[in-house]
Amino acid sequence: MIHKNYIRIIKLAFPVILANAAVPLLGLADTAAIGQTGAAVDLGAIALASLIFNFVYWGFGFLRMGTTGFISQAAGANDVDETHALLFRAVLLGAGIGILLIILQRLIGETAISLLKASAEIKTLVGDYFYIRIWGAPATLITFTLLGTFIGMGWTKHLLFVQLFLNGLNILLNILFVVGYDLGVRGIAFGTVIAEWSALFFASYLLIKKMQLQTLFHRLQQLRSRVFDKEKLISLFKVNGDIMVRTLALLSGFAWFANQGAVFGDQILAANHVLLQFVSLSAFFLDGYAHVAEMLTGKAYGAKDKAYFIEQVRHSTILAGLTALVLASSIYTLSDLLIPLLTKDIQVQAIAITHSPYAAIYIALSFAAFQLDGIFIGVTKSMEMRNATLMALFIFVGFALFLTDTYNNAGLWMSFIIYVVARAVMLGIYYPKILRAIARVGIT
Repeated sequence: MIHKNYIRIIKLAFPVILANAAVPLLGLADTAAIGQTGAAVDLGAIALASLIFNFVYWGFGFLRMGTTGFISQAAGANDVDETHALLFRAVLLGAGIGILLIILQRLIGETAISLLKASAEIKTLVGDYFYIRIWGAPATLITFTLLGTFIGMGWTKHLLFVQLFLNGLNILLNILFVVGYDLGVRGIAFGTVIAEWSALFFASYLLIKKMQLQTLFHRLQQLRSRVFDKEKLISLFKVNGDIMVRTLALLSGFAWFANQGAVFGDQILAANHVLLQFVSLSAFFLDGYAHVAEMLTGKAYGAKDKAYFIEQVRHSTILAGLTALVLASSIYTLSDLLIPLLTKDIQVQAIAITHSPYAAIYIALSFAAFQLDGIFIGVTKSMEMRNATLMALFIFVGFALFLTDTYNNAGLWMSFIIYVVARAVMLGIYYPKILRAIARVGIT
């Protein structure tokens, strides 16, 4: 039985890992297309414009996470009406935020571009990209909710299908618009918008078919009072607001790390960036198990099944821990071979190799924070996630200010390791509260 559950978890996690790994391919395709036809300013504009959208979309990542938690709980309780109502509720929220971003595009665009430290030519190109791609915001944010639904229901293969469709179409459109029609930065933006809307229609088709929602508008009318239930809307906004604060705190931690590295000079900044690529790579794998933990624990929580909840936490965490150890060991033993593949600068290589054990330790210990994040998303304990992440951020900054004085960049990495451990410890403090609540929880 245990063996079968491990296999089941791996089967659920594998499509998520592949979907996560597909994401960087899009940025690589954008860079390759522009690199073949454009100048350095075009590459710089793509990098900065993508940064703006990454920040905006990361900020609204709660649309995916919050949806997963609520959907998995409703599925665990076998409440089909609530599952459908949650989907409608989340889609309407995503559409509303996306439309608001379009309405506020001038304010957002001008503010973001004014903060960029770039030449006037690059800023103009960034504007060209931004004011085209912003029209894909509703599609992207609605798709977040659909992907959250796929994960919450345990349909992770569909998540992979949508991600491959999105990236594959975008790459083809890059070739058409940039290489074929020589539209440059604007071509990348047009291709991305078309791909985003196409991915939304594809994901909607898959979900409507899977959930048997062919009479979509009739079903919405049937569930109208439930969809717009005041208490449920307040709960949705509260959970999503907490997750948004948590995400911004998480981004702030990584920004603090990068900024402190810059204080030590360009070469240390570059070396830390190289090592962070390995951290990001490990996140693709560990996120797969965390996503499965969201779905399985959410279903157990909704079903009020404490034994099943504990079993899924234990098995998914063991697999995540073993994966983290394999990844960390690989980075530690192969750093001399891997780091030169990412930079040709001899001094940057030397700094990165010297500090690679810290990156390996970070990866080895990070799985606990990933798993607990997944568990708390699954049971929609967003306030605890928010508080734990904020506390961990304060701990990180405090240790960084102290340790970097004595140990410089090594002290920064020590603080970074303490940060990821503190996130797990802070969430771990709240974990027994979830176990105590399972027996009396219900879908509210």
